[in-house]
Amino acid sequence: MCGIVGYVGENQAAPILLDGLYKLEYRGYDSAGIAVYGEEGIKVAKARGRLKILDEMTHGGAMLPGTAGIGHTRWATHGAPNDVNAHPHFNRDESIVVVHNGIIENYLKLKKKLEGKGYQFCSETDTEVVAQLLDYYYDGDPLKAITKIMHRMEGSYALGILFKDHPGTVYAVRKDSPLIVGHGQGGNLIASDVPAVLKYTRSVYFIENEEIAKLTKDDITFYNIDEEVLVKEPSEIGWDISAAEKGGYEHFMLKEIYEQPKAIADTLNPRLKDGRIVIEELKMDDEEIRQIHKIFIVACGSAYHTGVTSKYVFEGLARIPTEVDLASEFRYRNPILDEHTLVVIISQSGETADSLAALRLAKSQGVRTLGIVNVVGSSIAREADNVMYTWAGPEIAVATTKAYSTQLIAQYLLALKFAQARRMLPEEELAGYIADLRKIPDQVEMVLGNKEKIQKFANRYLAAKDIFFIGRGIDYAISMEGSLKLKEISYIHSDAYAAGELKHGTISLIEEGTLVVAVLTQAELYKKTISNMVEVRSRGAFVMAVTNSGNQEVEKTADFVIYIPETNRYFTNSLAIIPLQMFGYYVALGKGCDVDKPRNLAKSVTVE
Repeated sequence: MCGIVGYVGENQAAPILLDGLYKLEYRGYDSAGIAVYGEEGIKVAKARGRLKILDEMTHGGAMLPGTAGIGHTRWATHGAPNDVNAHPHFNRDESIVVVHNGIIENYLKLKKKLEGKGYQFCSETDTEVVAQLLDYYYDGDPLKAITKIMHRMEGSYALGILFKDHPGTVYAVRKDSPLIVGHGQGGNLIASDVPAVLKYTRSVYFIENEEIAKLTKDDITFYNIDEEVLVKEPSEIGWDISAAEKGGYEHFMLKEIYEQPKAIADTLNPRLKDGRIVIEELKMDDEEIRQIHKIFIVACGSAYHTGVTSKYVFEGLARIPTEVDLASEFRYRNPILDEHTLVVIISQSGETADSLAALRLAKSQGVRTLGIVNVVGSSIAREADNVMYTWAGPEIAVATTKAYSTQLIAQYLLALKFAQARRMLPEEELAGYIADLRKIPDQVEMVLGNKEKIQKFANRYLAAKDIFFIGRGIDYAISMEGSLKLKEISYIHSDAYAAGELKHGTISLIEEGTLVVAVLTQAELYKKTISNMVEVRSRGAFVMAVTNSGNQEVEKTADFVIYIPETNRYFTNSLAIIPLQMFGYYVALGKGCDVDKPRNLAKSVTVE
């Protein structure tokens, strides 16, 4: 959530800050601001609404001259989204200015203490407490003041800080909220995520928990909370800034939908060698895999939905008990974990707060952990015992598409690897599964060819109030993601139901003209789901079906049918989700919604 940028160097800071904030818009925000240190001291500009308002208000940054600055896009947590609560925030004499991502959980206690010392507050935010607390402890030494507040603040935070007494210097602090440092030519940067710095450098440092960075034009110095200097090695970012641009598409989401064949191939191909599945980063031999008696898949949102599919795949192929937990529930239910358990944490960003907390819970109990993430060097990637990257490339749209698809592929590979190690699949059968996996990128290309048909159908439902998705088994997991895609970007109320549950109350919601999307990719469940389609249609529903080629029987019951190519029953999600992604996209597009940046949502949820 939110976005931080900072710059110090030879160039004017404000245009660089604005450019970086534009690159972080996908993270979600409702106000924006920048602070720049110039000849007249530290000047701040901030405004509620889209970044364009701030850009125009400052004439592209020209109104705030100076070569050091920090910027922020805020998603309101403490206090309404308005100009006063927008970041950056000053201390009482405007000599220290702060931007902050995260939540200071004990801010009320700290605020009360400061008010008792005569401090007055003008905003409702927890961030202003950070600025005033720095003021309270500052005696001319920024590093000492920063470490003192770190000892006293509880919660999560990434901070960018300017001190009036120290021109040409930007300080950055991190605890449980992502922050990177970029080393550029003629200047250095901080940011919440890589896209904000790629225009200026590919060399980045990942700041660990409770670390501090001091940036000047020529130097970067890292410290721990005890003020000891740290030696860190930079990482080189392999992908180009063009990968984080629209490339002629109307929206990032549409671009990313069409990037799925390549992303799937990039995730799949390095792990298929000479007819075998090779997952070197797993760092487990067959005997160690056979010692795993249970798997927990822990994730949030769409990543959780991939886990729901993978439960069927792991249990069906590897015959290993698998539980799927929402990360926000896992850590609070006192799960039963032992040395024979593997906890798999799935997150596109690798910074999802609840998933990261679940990972730390598992590690605290000595349980082996595996992260499946897309962002190299992210917190989950660094803290998990092992990490399996999904090579989806940068995903900018808030509503995930290609990251979801590559997470599925990673889990198919894991399930087959486990099945192979546990001797659950004859070699000939395993070869058949691998052959089916290799076909998926081309089959996704085929499904994408239904664009015009799906767009035309979607335009009929721009005014819909309720849309329901139904399915059984893996089809229910597909329905959950299809429903989420629709509601998060079109704002149409949508729910997914296990089709067998319709008679237990949910069928009462079906009215004349209600759209019901039925997913039928599991041949052994065709007849049962068709019966459910008959039930809703007899009550006035209009039925859209997504099913396998050759299942013409469904046309007798459905009003509109999208066919997907034949594949192994365990892999159908990879094909069936494509038309549902496109349906959600075209409904949102037709309604005039902000497809890439839906209201109230953030790409990376870094607070609970």
